[in-house]
Amino acid sequence: MATMKAVKKPGPGRGIEVTTVAIPQPGPDEVLIKVKIVGICGTDLHIYKWDLWAESRLKPPLVIGHEFIGTVYAVGENVRHLQIGQRVSAEGHITCGHCRYCRNGQGHICKDVEILGVDRDGCFAEFVCVPASNVWPVHPDIPDFYGALFDPLGNAMHTVMAQPVNMKNVLITGAGSIGLFAIPIAKVNGAKKVIVVEPSPFKREVALKVGADYVLDFYDADVKEKIMEYTDGLGPDVFLEMSGNSQSLRLGLELVSNGGEVSLLGIPPREVELDLAKQVIFKGVTMRGITGRRMFETWYQCESFLLQNGKLIDPIITHVLDFEDVEKGFLEMEANRAIKVLLKVSK
Repeated sequence: MATMKAVKKPGPGRGIEVTTVAIPQPGPDEVLIKVKIVGICGTDLHIYKWDLWAESRLKPPLVIGHEFIGTVYAVGENVRHLQIGQRVSAEGHITCGHCRYCRNGQGHICKDVEILGVDRDGCFAEFVCVPASNVWPVHPDIPDFYGALFDPLGNAMHTVMAQPVNMKNVLITGAGSIGLFAIPIAKVNGAKKVIVVEPSPFKREVALKVGADYVLDFYDADVKEKIMEYTDGLGPDVFLEMSGNSQSLRLGLELVSNGGEVSLLGIPPREVELDLAKQVIFKGVTMRGITGRRMFETWYQCESFLLQNGKLIDPIITHVLDFEDVEKGFLEMEANRAIKVLLKVSK
């Protein structure tokens, strides 16, 4: 039996394990991909720390990870549109393909979705097996380091593009990698001002590097007054919540302008109590839940962004490590010394 190196969540509890597992074999409609570079996602960090979300969601053991780029190594007998050696990434949400949502272009909210590295073995390995319909050929002019980031960049793209941002004042709470990706996306798409609220000094510094107009510490006593000042006393037109922090959510809903638009990507660890009448209904606010990426509209948007503006995201890629140093990557992220960590799996 042929084997490969992989990063596995062996069971409940903190940590991961670098181990050896069998190389998966592609079915008739699947593709086996030799993985070149992977990215550590916030979801992977939740799994590493084994927090409340991971405990309620994951059923280990399994190989983790869902951000990657690689090359096609083998294809199933029914696969005709992909070639051996082709450089690819893949959509990490594997849908049923036949339900109402999948059939009307909303596969990202399929009720029977499986997530790579969460519900089935992921890409933190020398090889990963995915349905051929999920494979995304990477444009030859997009470098590997960018091509590995279609998944998280797509989360940011979906959140920003869910409403018009051109000539709008945009508030972003949470400057993790996805919140940071959202900054240049919003600016490229014509945002008037982008205001970022983030408690980490390191992440606030990176937010400025990638184009934020104003960056504030959540714990500043005058954070509300400053946001209102920057928006001419009206509040932000668009509020993008990327942190999952209930206090950040309440802050944004309190300040968003009448008739404003809100997109929520951050996942709170527990239920959140809101004053819906005061903060949403009587203000005429439109609020959207954002999950994953629109398949595959968001991927085309990300391709265009990376081809024209890829270098804007360079400051967000703070660490490039060898695959064997995966634990270091998690620890650096946990300590807020790293934002996007990439791991080199193979040449």
